[in-house]
Amino acid sequence: MYRVLVLGAGKIGSLIAGLLSQHGRYEVHLGDVSLDGANHLVADLKLERVTPCLLDVRHPDMVSTYLSTHPVDAIVSSLPYFCNPTVAGLALTHGVHYFDLTEDIEVTSQIRVLSAGAAQTFMPQCGLAPGFISIVTHDLMTHFETLDTVKMRVGALPVHPSNALKYSLTWSTDGLINEYGNLCYGIEEGEKVPLQPLEGYETIELDGLLYEAFNTSGGLGTLADTYAGQVQTMNYKTLRYPGHCEKIHLLMKDLKLNEDRDTLKRILERAVPQTLQDVVLIYASVTGTKEGGLFEENYVKKVYPQCIKGRLWSAIQMTTASSLCTVLDLVLGDPTQYRGFVTQESISLENFLANDFGACFR
Repeated sequence: MYRVLVLGAGKIGSLIAGLLSQHGRYEVHLGDVSLDGANHLVADLKLERVTPCLLDVRHPDMVSTYLSTHPVDAIVSSLPYFCNPTVAGLALTHGVHYFDLTEDIEVTSQIRVLSAGAAQTFMPQCGLAPGFISIVTHDLMTHFETLDTVKMRVGALPVHPSNALKYSLTWSTDGLINEYGNLCYGIEEGEKVPLQPLEGYETIELDGLLYEAFNTSGGLGTLADTYAGQVQTMNYKTLRYPGHCEKIHLLMKDLKLNEDRDTLKRILERAVPQTLQDVVLIYASVTGTKEGGLFEENYVKKVYPQCIKGRLWSAIQMTTASSLCTVLDLVLGDPTQYRGFVTQESISLENFLANDFGACFR
């Protein structure tokens, strides 16, 4: 029996707890600043082996005391990205494995430094993008003798867009603003280079539908570090319905709301609806040489909402939570293979898809 502390009982943390509890080998402690959400989740879904607990990482001593009296094998942070260095520090102190969903580049760098020489696993960026997109792209890249161009495109979109942004809030607003406003990275002419968010505009057609794609921060994960000097061009872009990028550019750059993110967050959360009726688009393309010729290979997948335990979960909830649960399960199943800072591309796609938690990506 594996014991896991999941911090954050929000959109993703609640599903992580639900998915893990369905498997007889997990006992979950679900921590949040309020017991209301966790208690309702456990009662509504009749979850077994999930224990709600009142924990606030703004008070690390409280969490540390809980870990001392309730030993666990791993901590999962489904909290906002800025909480993760604190949680990673607690994992280091208590000698437990650490997993998170951050897209923030600076936070990931802090965790890399913190985990140097650690005996346990520190694995940030375990969601969809960064996360699964790095695993599937890395697998495609291994099929080639030399690499030329790598494209990674991911989007979580409302199935029925009804506003001027053609978008609904499907996950963390803080994370969304972070992606739109922070510096991006890619590889150009073999070198890792900084790229501006909301730039690199292009259009792409998938299954007969037209989408736009543009640079956003964090989705590339650690692939640019892993493959610098081995590929000519690599970039990550977010997929949206046409017209979205122009309006976000107006908000963040022309109106300078990237400099006042609290106001931007209030505007978005007051005006842009949430939805469970979404679709996740995953597109990876690799061009390179093998057997003396130039070839291209692609991975294309659409994921829709799913009903689990009588509740509808959005596609972005399903893909993000499933990805984290899969890598968590693989690491705990073979902990000696993973030590210190572990990248997403360290995970085998074959093993990922064969895992029970990876079913939605098959």
